[in-house]
Amino acid sequence: MEITTLEAEAQRLVLAAFTEETALSLGLTLVELARAAALPVVINIRTADRTLFHAALPGAAPNNDNWARRKSNVALLFHLPSLLVGAQMQASGRSLADHGLSPQDYADHGGAVPIRVRGVGLVAVATVSGLPSVEDHRLVVRALETLL
Repeated sequence: MEITTLEAEAQRLVLAAFTEETALSLGLTLVELARAAALPVVINIRTADRTLFHAALPGAAPNNDNWARRKSNVALLFHLPSLLVGAQMQASGRSLADHGLSPQDYADHGGAVPIRVRGVGLVAVATVSGLPSVEDHRLVVRALETLL
């Protein structure tokens, strides 16, 4: 996906509010979308300091939890979707390592999308891991769009 497309999408995905109930609703929407297509994914919704929702669907690998954590760390640090961060890094010829970030804790692959609230900013991140990078990202975006 193009950087400008990802930037415009991120600007559009701003919620009026976000609570634990919203996290549950978003998580269940992601589970419903993934189950309908038999997608082997891990779904994680978290703030910087706690998990609000987590599910591992049939076929998801144990390592998908680690990928979700690493992608979430990128979205929380940069306040941008992990796919967009990866695209920006590639376009600039730089990497997360150039920013002093360990690949054991950070991954700029698609699937982690910041949850932003109008007038507040970033409050959480929704992450999917188990599919190709762009497909992980698109699944989260589809679910967030249901909240708009």
